[in-house]
Amino acid sequence: MTSKHTAHPDATLTLVPGQVDLAALRRIQAGGVRLSLDASVRDGMQQAEAAVRRIVENDQVVYGINTGFGKLASTRIGNDHLAELQRNLVLSHSVGTGEPLAAPVVRLVLATKAVSLARGHSGVRPALVDALLALFNAGVVPSIPCKGSVGASGDLAPLAHMACVLIGEGQATLADGRVVSGAEAMRSIGLEPFVLGPKEGLALLNGTQVSTALALVGLFGAEDVFASSLMSGALSLEAIQGSIKPFDARIHAARGQAGQIAVAGAVRTLLEGSEIVPSHADCGRVQDPYSVRCIPQVMGACLDNLAHAARVLVIEANAASDNPLVFVDTGEVISGGNFHAEPVAFAADIVALAISEIGAIAERRIALLLDTGLSGLPPFLVRDGGLNSGFMIAQVTAAALASENKSLAHPASVDSLPTSANQEDHVSMATFAGRRLADMVNNTAVVVGIEAMAAAQGIELKRKLKSSPLVEAEFASIRQKVAFLETDRYLAPDIEAMRLWALKAELPAALLDILPSHS
Repeated sequence: MTSKHTAHPDATLTLVPGQVDLAALRRIQAGGVRLSLDASVRDGMQQAEAAVRRIVENDQVVYGINTGFGKLASTRIGNDHLAELQRNLVLSHSVGTGEPLAAPVVRLVLATKAVSLARGHSGVRPALVDALLALFNAGVVPSIPCKGSVGASGDLAPLAHMACVLIGEGQATLADGRVVSGAEAMRSIGLEPFVLGPKEGLALLNGTQVSTALALVGLFGAEDVFASSLMSGALSLEAIQGSIKPFDARIHAARGQAGQIAVAGAVRTLLEGSEIVPSHADCGRVQDPYSVRCIPQVMGACLDNLAHAARVLVIEANAASDNPLVFVDTGEVISGGNFHAEPVAFAADIVALAISEIGAIAERRIALLLDTGLSGLPPFLVRDGGLNSGFMIAQVTAAALASENKSLAHPASVDSLPTSANQEDHVSMATFAGRRLADMVNNTAVVVGIEAMAAAQGIELKRKLKSSPLVEAEFASIRQKVAFLETDRYLAPDIEAMRLWALKAELPAALLDILPSHS
């Protein structure tokens, strides 16, 4: 996707609502940037705010402005109680539970809520958007419990906890790590808590920003383990002296699947210049097991699904998803259902399937490496087997986590429980769909890390020739983290080091360039 934001030398991203791309969203979740809002959008926000004021001044009855909410939408609220109405809305909806959302998720929540409000359909003061960005830029992280949203009418409970900080309630963590009250958090950015105007509380609470942020962080993690697993797969191919022929471009062009073509090309680039590949060209092996031979087909399908999910999520991150929406060209305020996070739930479920399959095929390659009958390597990748168990139980860990991911991959979007006295009778469960991705990414990172460590062991057990420059560079990087396993040792620290490698590996451009947030 073409970048529609600008990065300045002082590491500031200028956000143009409706045009924030995936690469910018990845930078936002990672932190280390400042955010500003494109000046051109302020007029639209001010016009929408003025439209809401006129409705109040003209004593029109409009949902969300001077009525109750949900099943209480038919209850008219007097103008002298409108500020109290909005404050009560925020407080009554702050019913989340569980651990606070991680800082990368909250950074995305702040940024995407600011982008959504700045689309000019929410009728809020620009000062509210400025405050959200000020919290982000100061490194202030509102405390948002991770559980309590069904993904419609938006992420009500978690967004209420975010909004609490703006009105001086709730808690937040400052950049120095101190947990303070919402009022103190506001004072830390030089602002007094807001007294919310008509519709402002509802605009802050309605929306899919928490579900979308969780799904985006899951997507970025999936990309990381995807790229690392292509490297670990190439290492495994070299360790078992597998065939490069199944990666021939003509095979994949004959099928035409874009992800498959890209993955095969990336693996060919990784192995270019290998001494190992031509050394066994006439070894007599007809076909490798599917976990090696079908890397392009399986991982290519995963890549296509990640790309689809990315397209959905980048649209949602830019969306006006609260309710009702203000249309300044006609002065209308129209109720709808953009807060329903079904697109996000489906996207998160698709990412979950991809993460699960990345780990599943990597676990099968670990089993292949350890099976001397298939790999030609010493049993369990250790020279003195029997006295030493080698990688035997590391594969058990990988199997346990791959199996756990299969359960977590069950689609959340197929479930629904009615809320609000059946007014909200079908919901998306998108928030859980996004939240469970973090656990899945970590599980798969362990599996992929174990594979890379085992494959490096296999290469070294047969070490006569060198692999390609790209694979040898990664082999050296792995060896800086974990030593060759000569005899059994305490492996848990090695597995943790390789989990981090799978999440943060400095990988070649051949792998990164095919990922949605890098392309």
